[in-house]
Amino acid sequence: MKIYEFAAAPNCRRVRMYLAEKGIDITFAQVDIAKGENLTPDFRSMNATAKVPVLALEDGTHIAESVAIQRYFEELHPEPPLFGRDAREKALVEMWSRRADFNLMLPVGMCFQHVSGFFKDRMNVYPAFGEDAGKRAMQFMAILNDHLSDHEYLAGDYFSVADIGMVCSLDFGKVQNLRPDAEKHPHLIRWREQLKQRPSFSA
Repeated sequence: MKIYEFAAAPNCRRVRMYLAEKGIDITFAQVDIAKGENLTPDFRSMNATAKVPVLALEDGTHIAESVAIQRYFEELHPEPPLFGRDAREKALVEMWSRRADFNLMLPVGMCFQHVSGFFKDRMNVYPAFGEDAGKRAMQFMAILNDHLSDHEYLAGDYFSVADIGMVCSLDFGKVQNLRPDAEKHPHLIRWREQLKQRPSFSA
């Protein structure tokens, strides 16, 4: 069993944090997406979308998408539960996970792709679109800050994969200088500092 990843990528960090919370040891193989190693026929045979991370199982199965990889290990190692402990909690975790993906990870990713120049050799880039995406990410930080004003974690007092996904999305924003502001987002910063104390934060 092996996970193919690019260590600097936020979705790869999501998987590493999750595995660290579970205490699961696994082999990692680095795929340099800056050099286009994910675009080779060999890698595409594992994941047709050419994205990382990818979990390779011993039977030859390949599982892509960070949340799918997390869910695979959740079935094998249910304790401690990170996807929710009851129906209500599972729904809240799913809700905040999707909000993290659509309202922070996606716009930050679009800002990075279209403004940074990192992918200009392999895709059409539209800087104005990227800049607008960055503004939308900052707008969501205000919503997130309001929610965390009276919640310890995204799903109340329960740490979950939603927190993992959100903090990885938030930290990814730093590459485009999309950062929470101490005056405007004190609760968001408090939440991140709390997560920073967990051993998995630096996994």
